[in-house]
Amino acid sequence: MNYENQSFVQAGKRNFWGGLPIKTEDKGVGLMRQLFARTEEIGIDVWYDSRAVELVSEHNTITGVVVEKGHTMVTVQTSGVILACGGFEANKKMRSENIGEEWEAAIVRGTEFNTGDGISMAMAVGAQKFGQWSGCHSIGTDYNAPKVGDFTKPGDIFKKHSYPYSVMLNNEGKRFVDEGADLRNYTYAKYGREVLKQPGHVAYQIYDAQVRPMLRKEYDLEEATIYKADTLGELASLLPVNQTQFLKTIEEYNSAVQDGEYRPAEKDGKGTKGITPPKSNWALRIEQGPFYAFPVTCGITFSFGGLHVDTTGHVLDKEEQPIKGLFAAGEMIGGIFYENYPGGSGLMSGAVFGKLAGSSAARYTQEKVETINNH
Repeated sequence: MNYENQSFVQAGKRNFWGGLPIKTEDKGVGLMRQLFARTEEIGIDVWYDSRAVELVSEHNTITGVVVEKGHTMVTVQTSGVILACGGFEANKKMRSENIGEEWEAAIVRGTEFNTGDGISMAMAVGAQKFGQWSGCHSIGTDYNAPKVGDFTKPGDIFKKHSYPYSVMLNNEGKRFVDEGADLRNYTYAKYGREVLKQPGHVAYQIYDAQVRPMLRKEYDLEEATIYKADTLGELASLLPVNQTQFLKTIEEYNSAVQDGEYRPAEKDGKGTKGITPPKSNWALRIEQGPFYAFPVTCGITFSFGGLHVDTTGHVLDKEEQPIKGLFAAGEMIGGIFYENYPGGSGLMSGAVFGKLAGSSAARYTQEKVETINNH
């Protein structure tokens, strides 16, 4: 059960909010452990240090893939190819060209190897690009997180997802989003973009002693960047912000907070009145010291734009006809997400289209074998 990230204790009971009550043990590592166990069970070879560089196409049919294995180019002949190699989030050039120049400054939360190669290879053989190429999944991540994820310090430990219970200010000391617009699962993947728009690509999540015990566990890790002070004035002096505006913004926010019951496990409607942007839920006055600030910047998770596939996982060409022998799954499929992303849905998409693409490729291969045998 995903207690630590998706529930709060109220009246001695765990109350879940926002979905995702169940998680895989050990998260991504646990998922990969299951997949590798299955590959070993059925005897699938896995090539490491091997990079696919080109699809082999004959008469508009994919018949193989060229792989750079070590220092040798190897052409793997196959009845079909399934591309499941992620988006272009780790490719600065593609980010800049498609999402915007400012995205060169974004931290890459995951692997450095998702550089859009699979998408480019498919487009080189006529695949149609599809979806919101100007969009992506991006979150608020620790300002001092590594510029790209690695296995020693995975990007997940740097996320800062308790912002619905904060006030977020930029370097000018101003708020810029409705922190409590919705449950975290429905805003976190678009608020990274809003942070990137701020001066210096930075924002500060401000909390007081009332909510500090409710913050997610990543706020307590040694890797977390944190500022702490007994007064708001002292806290402002620790940050590279407009201190006068910082204090004015919090004063105006405190004055705008409406009375009501604070219920962090649900949308409680306890908001503000008379300020822009408003805070629609979970508005508590920031008044009980000590006070805390967590600096965040934008971390990109994956790109939304990708390839056009049909409901069987078949990659489509520019005339929206299936490219024989070519299938795709996962983040490189375009058209699944636009503007926003509900938490956990990428895993569901990968599972569904992975199954579809695998089944379709197997069926395609079987039909080819039967055709050859019949002749």
